[in-house]
Amino acid sequence: MTTAPDVAARLQAALGERVDTSDAARHAARADKSGHAASGLPIAVVHARSVEDVQATLRIATETRTPVVTRGAGTGLAGGANAGAGEIALSVRGMDRILEVRPDDLLAVVEPGILNADLNAALAEHGLWWAPDPASRAISTVGGNIATGAGGLLCAKYGVVRDAVLGVDLVLADGRLLQLGHRTVKGVTGLDLTSLVIGSEGTLGVVVGATLKLRRVVPGVVCTVAATFPDVRAAAAASAAVTASGVQPSIMELMDAASLRAVHDLLSLDAPSPGAAQLTIQTDGPAADVEADAIAATLRAVGGTVAVTHDRAEGERLLAIRRSMHPAMERLGTTLIEDVSVPRSALPAMFDEIARVEREHGIVIPTVAHAGDGNLHPNFIFEGEVGEDGTVEVPPAIWDAADDLFRSALRLGGTLTGEHGIGILKRRWLADELGDDQWELQRRITQVFDPLGILNPGKVFSA
Repeated sequence: MTTAPDVAARLQAALGERVDTSDAARHAARADKSGHAASGLPIAVVHARSVEDVQATLRIATETRTPVVTRGAGTGLAGGANAGAGEIALSVRGMDRILEVRPDDLLAVVEPGILNADLNAALAEHGLWWAPDPASRAISTVGGNIATGAGGLLCAKYGVVRDAVLGVDLVLADGRLLQLGHRTVKGVTGLDLTSLVIGSEGTLGVVVGATLKLRRVVPGVVCTVAATFPDVRAAAAASAAVTASGVQPSIMELMDAASLRAVHDLLSLDAPSPGAAQLTIQTDGPAADVEADAIAATLRAVGGTVAVTHDRAEGERLLAIRRSMHPAMERLGTTLIEDVSVPRSALPAMFDEIARVEREHGIVIPTVAHAGDGNLHPNFIFEGEVGEDGTVEVPPAIWDAADDLFRSALRLGGTLTGEHGIGILKRRWLADELGDDQWELQRRITQVFDPLGILNPGKVFSA
């Protein structure tokens, strides 16, 4: 039987100083931004710098039957990249190069550790951008986006990660390198394994490169519409009216009364009216002015108090209110940040369900939504102590409320997660959405890619 010291010694012999066995590094690899931490300390943290480093790590892992957990920036919210006792933490954060930019083909080839913000800063020099826009874009990696199938504020108009990736380079558990997908706009040869890998949360292989579909920088102006409503249901109904109108905003964000009040307090803004909810909407492109005016008319017709600005700086100031949600929540207590999606027409009904869960469970759930695509982020606030490593124990009563809310989303035709992933925190509900047959089929697919079950074990699928 191969022991942990033996595994660490083999890694160090093959990879030298890229293997970190310090307590500090191993503690950091246990947790992400979800507040959850794995039990125990991983054997070592491998700081991969190349595809060959990843292959060497996985070959040793296969030979010694040692589990491997791939990590990027650690910004996940589902516990999907937390490494614990007996596992190797494989960090690809240091693989952060842009390998190729082709403006003529509207594509770029990048390594997985590059940050969203850094990528778009570099692409801007070519008049290009990569559309996925998670709220954590300044600190999240492209590889992490691919692992979770991330979305963001702009995805209602410009799509999620799955819409913006042409191909991935994937190292299998035994160290083999596959180049999946294509560089062409069209490509239907065989099964679409690229889409299968996107959102697979490290259970199928390690993404070591990605061919990304780019867009040209949108010409024209950006207009921002801010509208307040007497309650969140009215705001949700207004967002549905905008969708039904046929005008396509680039951003449409909804904040309920509790979240709006918390952010105003954080930013020292005037307190909003009691119960008031807010929609913040942006339009872009050559028709931005006309579209913003049309949206404003729709919102006024359903009872909104509306302001429109054609000034980009003022628009970003208004949008900063929405982007300040998470630091505002931290001031209210300990927070479990969750993620469900429902059909856009069901958004008012989902807010009704959230209000019911609040009443019946006696808790506060400030909620924001990417209203343009029906993705909600309910925040469960509770009293709890955050440990030195950033972890927290979520009380059973909070999980009971979350269970009620998740099942409400499923009853409305929704899904457990729009962009955070399943990880370890939501795996107990996965079969409820998929059904037993699909759950088993998906589990068998992971076994084809990873026969020994060493890639991110215990994540997504419970044993």
